[in-house]
Amino acid sequence: MRREIFAGSAVAVLMMTAACGSSDNYGGKGNTVQPVGDSKQVGSPYGDVYGGGAGSGSGAVPVGQAGKTGPAGQLKVSEVQGLGAGVTDSEGFTLYRFDKDTPKPPKSNCEGDCAAAWPAVAADGASVSAGIDEALLGSVDRADGTKQLTIAGWPVYRYAKDAKAGDALGEGVGGTWHVLGPGGKPAGAAKGADAGAGAEKEEKEEEQTDAAAKGGDLNAVQNAELGTLVEDADGKTLYRFDKDSAWPMKIGCVDACTDTWKPAKPVDKDKVNGIAPELIGKVKRPDGTEQLTIDCWPVYSFTGDKEPGDTTGHNNKGLWFAITDKGKKAKVVG
Repeated sequence: MRREIFAGSAVAVLMMTAACGSSDNYGGKGNTVQPVGDSKQVGSPYGDVYGGGAGSGSGAVPVGQAGKTGPAGQLKVSEVQGLGAGVTDSEGFTLYRFDKDTPKPPKSNCEGDCAAAWPAVAADGASVSAGIDEALLGSVDRADGTKQLTIAGWPVYRYAKDAKAGDALGEGVGGTWHVLGPGGKPAGAAKGADAGAGAEKEEKEEEQTDAAAKGGDLNAVQNAELGTLVEDADGKTLYRFDKDSAWPMKIGCVDACTDTWKPAKPVDKDKVNGIAPELIGKVKRPDGTEQLTIDCWPVYSFTGDKEPGDTTGHNNKGLWFAITDKGKKAKVVG
């Protein structure tokens, strides 16, 4: 849509997208901005817990009669024969990870029959002992609304056929299930003569998993407290500013403000993951540079965020808020 705006004798022609509405003269020096466009086969990977083959329903092993369910309690590092250090729950039952899950963002891809064979470990009350970094503990929301324990982002499971403490019958099932090591990697990933190659392979696989989960220059990620937020390609949380405006479009963060709050660069709509492409746009700032917009809101990263996923800028001075995948302000917690 094109609309001519008259302010005194000056004429400012602003080209606005239909999504961003119309605009006017913003009055303040340097604050007029111009939007610039829209912007199993071959056996079951879950393990044969049914006796008569995957999915047959014959000879099923009810969860709770084989293996153990419930919270993990105090996690321990135990010696797993042939693998080395693995993580167990407080009663010595072996814990596992699934290669088809993702750690960044954490996501479980084990539901239905899979969850019957591999019961999810509840996040409630988990603690650590020597050999496990407490900072690696987390949780992920499952499809049924429960919270599952994660270690280094990886959802944690037990195996229904492990009938007693120390069993590790789930190792290698389907080529995708592994005893969980204390750092989140599969137990034994760096053992033996091929230690260097094994560690490198695991790191590369996790990088590929991360890339597949994120998929672009702009990504929607799940934050356990704040909901679905938006990160840039470097994992930096993006924010919106209450002194900016989307309708009419106005930029309130200029000059020294941008030393702390960095305007995000525009991205290709084809390189976003989890955000509706029609919400992605860009705007020309007073200094002539272009800035990314989400639902017409200019977005920024915060220099105070030091690690990927940090949200230390959220609710800063009651003016800055992490932006959601819909362009809204993330909720304020506490």
